[in-house]
Amino acid sequence: MASLVYNNFMNLLLKGDIDLDEGQDDIRCALLMTNTTADTEEETALMNAFGTLDECDGANYVRKTFSSQSVGIDTSNDRSEFDVEDLTWSALGNGTRELQGMLVYKHVTNDTDSIPLFFVEFSSAQSPGGSDFTVAVNAEGLLQLAQG
Repeated sequence: MASLVYNNFMNLLLKGDIDLDEGQDDIRCALLMTNTTADTEEETALMNAFGTLDECDGANYVRKTFSSQSVGIDTSNDRSEFDVEDLTWSALGNGTRELQGMLVYKHVTNDTDSIPLFFVEFSSAQSPGGSDFTVAVNAEGLLQLAQG
């Protein structure tokens, strides 16, 4: 589940300029390694503006586009949830550093106009080692918005 939600994303979401429902905006993710600053830069508004993105450089790595995404209401917990499918990178090689987490963003044309939405930190740093690497999405969704 999201560890850091970017301020610009929250603003765009409230203005109706970001749509997380399937088929509207092109929502993608990138795996980031342990030197990233994306986990601390909540004011960042564009993908190319991070101090250090530190994207995965392991063999067979590609950014992923979500093929199934949905937004729903969890009335028993008084919140809305954004959910996507589990993601798998086949035979993902070790990069120069371990993987720290996943950055979810709205893809536009390239990193100069794509918008970071939120960062999901893994419970511990991960080394894929050439095996299939899967990010299992929490059954309660990848992002939850609840009353404060």
